[in-house]
Amino acid sequence: MTKSRNSKILYAAFAVLMAVLGASDALRGVLAPVFKAHFALSMSQVSMVVTASYAGNFVFLFFGGKVLDRAPRKPAVLLCGLVWAAAVSLFALTDSYPCLLAGMFFALGASTLLGTAVTLTPPLLFASSPATLVNVLFFVQGIGTVSSQGIAGSRVTGFGAWRAVNVLLLCLGVAAMGVILFCRFPQKSAAVKRVPPVKVRVNRTFLAMLLIFGFYFIAEHGVMNWLVSYAMSEFSLPQGTAAGYTAAFFACVMGGRFLFGPLTDRLGVFRCMKLFSAAAAVLYAAGVLLGAGGLWLLAASGVFFSILYPTLVFSVSLLWPAEVSSGVCGTLLSVASLAEIGFNAGFGRLVDLAGFRTSFWIMPLSMAACAVLLFLLCKRKSGARA
Repeated sequence: MTKSRNSKILYAAFAVLMAVLGASDALRGVLAPVFKAHFALSMSQVSMVVTASYAGNFVFLFFGGKVLDRAPRKPAVLLCGLVWAAAVSLFALTDSYPCLLAGMFFALGASTLLGTAVTLTPPLLFASSPATLVNVLFFVQGIGTVSSQGIAGSRVTGFGAWRAVNVLLLCLGVAAMGVILFCRFPQKSAAVKRVPPVKVRVNRTFLAMLLIFGFYFIAEHGVMNWLVSYAMSEFSLPQGTAAGYTAAFFACVMGGRFLFGPLTDRLGVFRCMKLFSAAAAVLYAAGVLLGAGGLWLLAASGVFFSILYPTLVFSVSLLWPAEVSSGVCGTLLSVASLAEIGFNAGFGRLVDLAGFRTSFWIMPLSMAACAVLLFLLCKRKSGARA
């Protein structure tokens, strides 16, 4: 197999895997009412389902990012895929709340680390337009996210159906990893093994990016995890209709990545992040301010969320040397996920005390903080190559 053909096949397998991971990750929020009804959970216990997933996110990224810098990329990808498959098998074969929590811990942790490894590989496979290729992968992930939210959110109303969906995702994920197993990966430089730990932790840019990722996670994942419950509780919408708004948000994310992904190479990474974060914050806040009538605005804000996360991840390779970028990225994402862990651990309790409408304002305010910090960071980095 020629190098060019190998790269194309590997990239296609990555695309299928990203779609499967997107579908799998999206289910925990849109099906929260199913878990609540099946196990007779309080809102605080529902919060623990989401919190367990982000605790796994933290553990896997904190330790796994450093492993990605040192270990051969192919074994690392396959090992992450194996852990993810085992966690999804737990969903498919068990029927207990503790197993659900354990599955969430390992599934999202392995999925996020796997997605990070996949995202950092295209620049090694293709020399031209690497940022666009990364956004295409996240566009495909969005297809999986929207499909699972749109179909599962309206049709999966029982725990048995949830288990069946996981069997389907498991089969697709294993098939993609089977293709990856027979593909060649690009070799990494020997310099990767000489990573000075201080570069990962000590500088103002790292602290700024840490806060940006933390606020961004709360804002975007708040839609994925809590919009269905918010719309059902606050506005008495049926599950299918509420899930439709979540699916519309991620459909806008998906469409935005398809339409605007090339802008990251044409207009510049930092300029795009400033413009899109500001627009996302404005629409998000307007959607919450207008209540039930503003849910469509909240969904439409997904257009401006679209390129932010993949571009933020890609920007790490512009702000740090290539030989430490995986470690920096893993550390950033893992430590930033602590913000999500704290947020989700307390959000259910806050809803019980203050109500959904008041509590939900945390999300648009987090997006606004993310935008402000991006403007400040980009002002400091105005001389960097975008």
